[in-house]
Amino acid sequence: MRLSVIVPIYNERATLAEVLQRIDAVPLDLEVLIVDDCSSDGTTRLLETLAAPNRVLLYHKRNQGKGAAIRTGIARATGDYVVIQDADLEYDPRDYLKLLAPVREQDAVAVYGSRLQAGRPEMFLRHWLANRFLTALTNVLYGARLTDMETCYKLIRTDVIKSIDIESNRFNVEPELTAKLLMRRIRIHEVPISYSGRKLSEGKKIGWTDFVSAVWTLLRQRVGSHARSGASMEGP
Repeated sequence: MRLSVIVPIYNERATLAEVLQRIDAVPLDLEVLIVDDCSSDGTTRLLETLAAPNRVLLYHKRNQGKGAAIRTGIARATGDYVVIQDADLEYDPRDYLKLLAPVREQDAVAVYGSRLQAGRPEMFLRHWLANRFLTALTNVLYGARLTDMETCYKLIRTDVIKSIDIESNRFNVEPELTAKLLMRRIRIHEVPISYSGRKLSEGKKIGWTDFVSAVWTLLRQRVGSHARSGASMEGP
């Protein structure tokens, strides 16, 4: 089994080399797709020194957001499964082995690494509360039983994720992708993972506007699915 690791990057010069070292240390057949979303802090120059046989370096000419970077990575993925990896050291690539367990044991199509399954992780209270709320809203709207919808660690079979039309350019890619999997009645397995959240002063980029956008995305996808179902039932 080959795993395509999509690494969306925007101004992560301080941590990029280390996260790539951690990825390389995982004993799996990996294809690493690094998407530089028009960084301005020297990340682009650093990437030029980090070329390796298993790494594909991709560049955006203008900053578009995490969702757009993930879309670029998906288009180039050739592995059996895709997983998303932030470059900020909050997530531990050794957890890929945990994510793959339901694939090997139950032929899972989608597996999420849950930061919240085993209790409260190392993150600010406001981020914890926001994650709990967004996950609860997802469960209510889509009849799911998730514990961490907003997790970065989403492992999805490549043919499935390539077939999903991802529209979001920014952080609302997380609720959009989850909503579209659930609307296809794809079961999302969850496994507990480690997590070490960083502070805004350390470069964390997500804010309250992203929370509002996530709520809107969940509602819009749900309402849109009902509208499409109604139009289909009415016929031409």
